[in-house]
Amino acid sequence: MRPLAALCLPVVLLAGCVNLAPPYATPAAPVPPAWASAPAAMAVAPSATAVGQPDVAPHDLGWRDFLVDERLRGTVALALENNRDLRVAALNIERARAQYDIVQAAVYPTLSGGVAGSRSRTPGSLAANGATRFATQYSATVGLASYEIDLFGRVRNLGDAALEGFFATEDAGRTTRISLVADVANAWLTLATDQQRLRLARDTLASRQKSYDLIERGYQLGAQSGLALAQARSTVDTARADAAAYDSQVEQDRNLLALLVGATPPDELLPLPPAGAMATTPAARLLAPPSGLASDILQQRPDVQAAEHTLRASNANIGAARAAFYPRIALTGSGGTASSSLSGLFKDGSSIWSFTPSISVPIFDGGVNRANLRVAEVQQRIQLATYEKTLQTAFREVADALAARRTLDERLAAQQSLLAATTRAYELSDALFRAGGGDYFVVLDAQRSLYTAQQSLLALQLIEQANRLTLYKVLGGGWIDTTRAAAQTGPGIADSGTPGG
Repeated sequence: MRPLAALCLPVVLLAGCVNLAPPYATPAAPVPPAWASAPAAMAVAPSATAVGQPDVAPHDLGWRDFLVDERLRGTVALALENNRDLRVAALNIERARAQYDIVQAAVYPTLSGGVAGSRSRTPGSLAANGATRFATQYSATVGLASYEIDLFGRVRNLGDAALEGFFATEDAGRTTRISLVADVANAWLTLATDQQRLRLARDTLASRQKSYDLIERGYQLGAQSGLALAQARSTVDTARADAAAYDSQVEQDRNLLALLVGATPPDELLPLPPAGAMATTPAARLLAPPSGLASDILQQRPDVQAAEHTLRASNANIGAARAAFYPRIALTGSGGTASSSLSGLFKDGSSIWSFTPSISVPIFDGGVNRANLRVAEVQQRIQLATYEKTLQTAFREVADALAARRTLDERLAAQQSLLAATTRAYELSDALFRAGGGDYFVVLDAQRSLYTAQQSLLALQLIEQANRLTLYKVLGGGWIDTTRAAAQTGPGIADSGTPGG
């Protein structure tokens, strides 16, 4: 086997190769170093839902700790097991790993072994002495098939590009997981809110039906006008239409939730029937970023990390394109033993070997190599712009979530005050009408205002809950199940389980 060792010696001696890829450095982030301010209303002391939970960066806060409703947790867990988009993302990761293994295999020599035997007959008419000859040959060889010595880093850079592509696919899978957690939670909260809206519409229909019956009796007795009766009828029909619409919407919400989960959620995981039309309980903790939160926290978002891995891959592709301008050295060889008989196959003096090094130098290719290099360089600039755009989009998403958060408490407080005022106005106008001292049109107006205020509060409460989920998602949270206790070196995030207002 000494000939084989001689074949491998040049490979060892030439192992130190040149890397022609441009040096890589993480680009400067084209966003401000920090968000101007965090909502003052969020800087509150942790509530009971946060007891025992340390301050951690959002990307280290597990979704099981972020979500406080047990039914919602169960629904998200079921979705993570059954959602088809998540399964596709996992399979894409497996495929990317296999593709990397294929490219990486080119770094190592390809050895193949073979055993052969042959027997031939040469007729006497073809032999010089006129005698028929029989020839037998057996051989056992190990061959090296066109192994490229990576002097200029072409193979290495292709492997690096494939590895970065694998990392980018992994990050894309994490992004899919984060989006799924947020989408399932939003769909679950929307279902809970629409159930409340349906309850409110049905309660309002029952109340308006009673009022209509009262007006109808008054009309029959001549105490109410036909206009009052028609107005009362219109309010009943409006409430009945709303109840039917929300009944349909609840079914559609269930269908959407089933699609996201990947299976029909059992009843024990669906939102509880509302205790009251306006009852609400926070389903998620409230993250409270401190004032001046540094924007480098965005580097922990998987979509940003995926964009950077893709940028690194394009950088490595430039090195592979540059290497095409330089000579390519390949080694082909084989070694083994041969004999005319099986018994002599491994005896002394039966060894055979061949060694065929080759060098190919590009002389003229019609500009293909230059064009490939331009393609790689332009692609790198495209990926740089994509990376910067990803960072800018991420910054804007956080800024929008913080901007919405800043006024939500005030909006909720104002809406709750408006609801209290319209409730009082309706009660007073209704009491005055029943006492015979008021106009029914005033009651109708107060009734409509009360119903509108109730619906607006339900919508605003859903917006507030959705904002909690959005803030958690855009800060990179949702890709791990439970909080990583050791990961507390990042920007601290206080929290509050109290609903806005």
